Amino acid sequence: MPTNFTVVPVEAQGGERDSAERDAWRQEEEEDNRDRGSGDGISRESSPFINSAEMDRGNMYEGKNMALFEEEMDSNPMVSSLLNKLANYTNVTQGVVEHEADEDSKRKEVKVPRMGTFIGVYLPCLQNILGVILFLRLTWIVGTAGVLESFIIVFMCCACTMLTAISMSAIATNGVVPAGGSYYMISRSLGPEFGGAVGLCFYLGTTFAGAMYILGTIEILLTYISPSAAIFKAEEVGEETEAMLNNMRVYGTCIIILMAIVVFVGVKYVNKLALVFLACVILSIIAIYAGVIKTAIDPPDFPICLLGNRTLSKRSFDVCAKFTERNNETKTTNLWLLFCNSSLPTAMCDDYFSLNNVTEIQGIPGILSGVLIDNLWSTYSEKGSIVEKKNQPSVSGSEDIKIAGRPYVFTDIMTYFTVLVGIYFPSVTGIMAGSNRSGDLKDAQKSIPTGTILAISTTSFIYLSCIVLFGACIEGVVLRDKFGEAVNGNLVVGTLAWPSPWVIVIGSFFSTCGAGLQSLTGAPRLLQAIARDGIVPFIQVFGHGKANGEPTWALLLTAAICEIGILIASLDSVAPILSMFFLMCYMFVNLACAVQTLLRTPNWRPRFKYYH
Repeated sequence: MPTNFTVVPVEAQGGERDSAERDAWRQEEEEDNRDRGSGDGISRESSPFINSAEMDRGNMYEGKNMALFEEEMDSNPMVSSLLNKLANYTNVTQGVVEHEADEDSKRKEVKVPRMGTFIGVYLPCLQNILGVILFLRLTWIVGTAGVLESFIIVFMCCACTMLTAISMSAIATNGVVPAGGSYYMISRSLGPEFGGAVGLCFYLGTTFAGAMYILGTIEILLTYISPSAAIFKAEEVGEETEAMLNNMRVYGTCIIILMAIVVFVGVKYVNKLALVFLACVILSIIAIYAGVIKTAIDPPDFPICLLGNRTLSKRSFDVCAKFTERNNETKTTNLWLLFCNSSLPTAMCDDYFSLNNVTEIQGIPGILSGVLIDNLWSTYSEKGSIVEKKNQPSVSGSEDIKIAGRPYVFTDIMTYFTVLVGIYFPSVTGIMAGSNRSGDLKDAQKSIPTGTILAISTTSFIYLSCIVLFGACIEGVVLRDKFGEAVNGNLVVGTLAWPSPWVIVIGSFFSTCGAGLQSLTGAPRLLQAIARDGIVPFIQVFGHGKANGEPTWALLLTAAICEIGILIASLDSVAPILSMFFLMCYMFVNLACAVQTLLRTPNWRPRFKYYH
């Protein structure tokens, strides 16, 4: 045990500490002045007590007698400035551009222009929120749940994301917003435990979102663009669904491998196409609204064939009648052959076919037709039910012969309210897209809350207005026809669009393709960030990657989890899984905000005050 002690008087000790502090402070001040004076381009470390946006603005006008024009220059960007920002528009997560820059050692250091609220937060959020469900499932949800219940579903989901965005805004404005996206923002603000919990849910949600977008891409390709490209064909009646699922698995696996290679080789290619994918989404939505206006003047001609009150699939016949006149002779049609055992008028026919008339109605009667009243209420059904028109005369026959082989339009899944909520919810996710670019924003504390809340308000308006417009323009049986079999295999939203259904088909194909690529780009980086924080020990291996930091192992795991979603092969089955992960992620964000507020922790002082 040591016995020699050096006794330092308290005053002397205090004096030494004071002088040391004074020296350190003077040295820091001198360095600060040197940095300010020299133009060597070395950026100062941002302090939590200094607003970085104000510092940047100060540097911009330093040494220039432009005090009079400061406000104007700051608030009114020129057209060339806007075009330049659009040219640099990106929707990939933080760190991707830096990794790409490292790869090319010859490239000179280029300072990326700092993004504002519109380019940096609003557009990426808009692009991520509007997606595959709007084009492929929203009409079906409106037809099944009715306009009123669909409105409730959409309002409930949009309210959920709006509340989460408000909580996220409070977290984002609590101190300096770190670069590195929403995970860094939450973990650095609330601690690694909360950050890890939110991050893992967000990672799994983003990965399954990739699977959902890929399945959506294949569904558009094989159902609406090129049905002949299917590898597996239905040999017998009733095997169509199984053949389609197998096609989804094969094509999905090929696409996931292709996309993983693209992401591995270089994200700059994904980055360059971001503006194209955004344009596809916006043009498709404009086409829907233009089509709605056109139905008021001149509704499109999409006749629907009904037998009694049952909807018939037009894939297997051309003329919607039992008999046709040819050379002054009455002959039976292809439709007759589908229900009877021969083409003769005296043939033995299906009981229901004999007792009911074949009629044609307009699939899109238009916004002024009053069809909205018929579409107000829900029509939930069992799996394998026939899609029937309400208030249409029908005589029920004895169903001795099985209806499975008949050319009716059948429902493919059992429907009820909560199933539709699960399928719809992924279409409101994507609110974290703005905060993922936090390091590239001019003023993240201002841009993240404003841009995210504006994007959610815009998309909520689009979804809610689409529900009312779909219900007011399209016949109920067409809305409930998920794959457009009654309208010659067209995409149902496409039949409403102007100038052509192909605008929506091509637009939705490219936007889902792009969204899948962006999911595969963002998810591995998120996993890499969580792994490097060392919160979950067994995933630390995924923190390693290529020499430039590209997350190779994390990309492999992401592709493997994505493959699980693709093997499920059904968009309607993958969407509820995705909903659960995002709901858990949003729950943690709201819980973190609530707990911090209730505990009144000293480090919880958000500038955004409109949270509860």
